[in-house]
Amino acid sequence: MSEAKTNPLMCDPVSGMCEMPVGEKLNEKTNIPTENKPIKIIYYTDPICSSCWGIEPQLRKLKLEYGDCFEIDYRMGGLLPDWSYNSGGISKPSDVAHHWDEASLHYEMPIDGDVWVEDPLDSSYPSCIAMKAAQMQSKEKAISFMRILREKLYLDKKNIAKWENIAEAAKIAGFDVQKLKADYDDAEELFQEDLNLGKALGVRGFPTLFFADTDNNQLIVYGSKPYASYENALLALFPEAKKKKFINTNSLSIFEIYPTLAPKEYAVIHNISAYEAKIILEELFSKGKLDKKTIKNGSLYIKK
Repeated sequence: MSEAKTNPLMCDPVSGMCEMPVGEKLNEKTNIPTENKPIKIIYYTDPICSSCWGIEPQLRKLKLEYGDCFEIDYRMGGLLPDWSYNSGGISKPSDVAHHWDEASLHYEMPIDGDVWVEDPLDSSYPSCIAMKAAQMQSKEKAISFMRILREKLYLDKKNIAKWENIAEAAKIAGFDVQKLKADYDDAEELFQEDLNLGKALGVRGFPTLFFADTDNNQLIVYGSKPYASYENALLALFPEAKKKKFINTNSLSIFEIYPTLAPKEYAVIHNISAYEAKIILEELFSKGKLDKKTIKNGSLYIKK
């Protein structure tokens, strides 16, 4: 893959992937130890990866239906080290704005690309390192923390390379912010370990999900794909997996699990169209049962 054609922030809607300028050769087999559940998923992502925001509906559904069967190890990819390259039609932050608006329409997830004009990020490394520091406190809360970081970036146009925005997200997620700051230096080493493992695994872009069973049989799903791609990978390695049916007895009940949902997420989880999801969510909002945040490229519905 030539550097001239590839820019990590120019995510390809066809492959559903934000690819790095230099691809590493995939090793034959790197051991992925499973811990408590039959399947281990190593998920390479980055807080500023628009394609990763694009697979939130599929991942949330997978957790609902098969969460008892797998654990996810969230690894940070370091999508944007700095602005020292000029490739793929993007040479400065403002070039990303239009691309993100297009990604929003493609993935049907709310993204406002104007952050790259109004308060552009100089790197994704600070948010990646903050994620590793968060994982040192609580792996469970760290998942919520990354979601909050992304909502701040994609909807609120907040520069999540800045400490004040990272700290605000950490506070909302229930972290000890002072400890997070104190852990930040150690977290840099953990982040470097993620980068090293990514090279060993041959990660060439985000999202990349490595599925492994207890015998280290592995399957890889590259990029943003339909829900069936992730489900099929899981079932190929663990055919005994039992799907939990998410019963839609109460249209608000999903907000007890996921306190913020875009219409696309609601649609994928409930197996309905995005149009139907919007009607249901808008009715709940009009009745005062949900809050809503609307940007130029969509809305996010929020548990009251």
